[in-house]
Amino acid sequence: MSDPPRPVIASLGFGISPREKGSKARILVVDPDLETRRLMSSRLGAANYAVEAVADAQTALDACVRDRPHLVITDWQLEGMDGLSLLKELKGRWPALSVIFVTAHGSIREAVQATQHGAFGFLVKPVEKSELLGQVQRAIAESPFALADGDWRAAIVSRGKLMEDRLGQANWAAGSGAPVLLTGENGTGKELFARAIHAASARRGAAFISVNCRGSAEQMLETELFGDSNDAGAIRAARGGTLLLEEIGDLSARLQVKLGDLLSVELADDGRHQTPADVRLICTTSCDLKQLMEAGKFREDLYYRINILPIEIPPLGRRREDIPLLISHFLEQATEPGGDQKIYSTEAIELLATADWPGNVRQLFDLVKQNVALSRGAVMTKAFVQQSLGTDAMRSPTLDEARDKFAHDYLSHMLEATSGNVTKSARLAKRNRSDFYRLLARHRVRAENIQSADASTEGHDEE
Repeated sequence: MSDPPRPVIASLGFGISPREKGSKARILVVDPDLETRRLMSSRLGAANYAVEAVADAQTALDACVRDRPHLVITDWQLEGMDGLSLLKELKGRWPALSVIFVTAHGSIREAVQATQHGAFGFLVKPVEKSELLGQVQRAIAESPFALADGDWRAAIVSRGKLMEDRLGQANWAAGSGAPVLLTGENGTGKELFARAIHAASARRGAAFISVNCRGSAEQMLETELFGDSNDAGAIRAARGGTLLLEEIGDLSARLQVKLGDLLSVELADDGRHQTPADVRLICTTSCDLKQLMEAGKFREDLYYRINILPIEIPPLGRRREDIPLLISHFLEQATEPGGDQKIYSTEAIELLATADWPGNVRQLFDLVKQNVALSRGAVMTKAFVQQSLGTDAMRSPTLDEARDKFAHDYLSHMLEATSGNVTKSARLAKRNRSDFYRLLARHRVRAENIQSADASTEGHDEE
């Protein structure tokens, strides 16, 4: 008699803890000294902050991926990478994240370097409690994450680096009034990102209006957008708030002209973008708008007006580490109140995590709902899931995954060719230095590793 399948609830079996609820700001302390970590945790905890303290840079990065903090407080001298390298890595992944240095090894040169690379503050130990808390309070107050009521990103289930990068871009965009263009395949969660941007923005107290440009007759869509004698229209209804135009690539040529005229960008006194309609515009598309523009099917002027802040939402195949967490979330949603709790076996989750998902997150959600409805037992096995997926569930690397590997190899090659010189590498790749740092962070390529390897080789040759 074979052993019964091993049951697992994804949120527990994969070591995923829920994000802390409540209004406390989250602070991550990074310091190799245990006593310093204890002292900082005690001071910050007494000031009603939620504090996590770690000893090294890599653990800090893992903690940021797992539970995005509002503020990182770090020493300059760390194991694995120095404080400046950690700052660059953090800013490359999450541009809006505030970072404060508290170190006994500070100098004017290091303080200038930290400031140039985006550090919020630089304090030299020993630090008075009032000075530390004052700096922390100012950093938290300026954090866009702290402005939103509740958790602005709560609806987006993720723990992976790629999605954290996109959420960092979304949070950065929330602080601007400029139009945002969300691109990606159907079912990736573009509307959720649009709502998250609205929730993190200064407009979160006003209306969020969504209009789908796909599948509507031109006259009906025009009335829905611009209104008529009986209806004010979505643009007026969203005044002071956010207007989401889904699948804008399906907008007719005439309505493209009308929308383009409305979006003549002006600048407010504070330098922020604004439109005559006082609406924050977010557009989504699952097609290549640039290709449509080059084919004469999308107006060039409108394309550049809506593409001020582009954010690509990755397909599920590029964020497989999120699948167990998504499954746990969807199991909760698919279970009726008071209904029988159903779980997947470990093998079933492994199968789901390696299957192809052409319909992305939406397809996974639909499958979980179907499995919960059709399963007769409390544990949904691999065989049961295999049957619901069909015979073609096993996957090969996707095109996007192949591109990611190529990008990683390409960046490594550029750095090797310049002995780890980021400025020269960026020039060879025809990218500005900031973009190149973001690419290195996104694809986990470390310039210092290339430099170390190069130095080791030189030392070996001299011998």
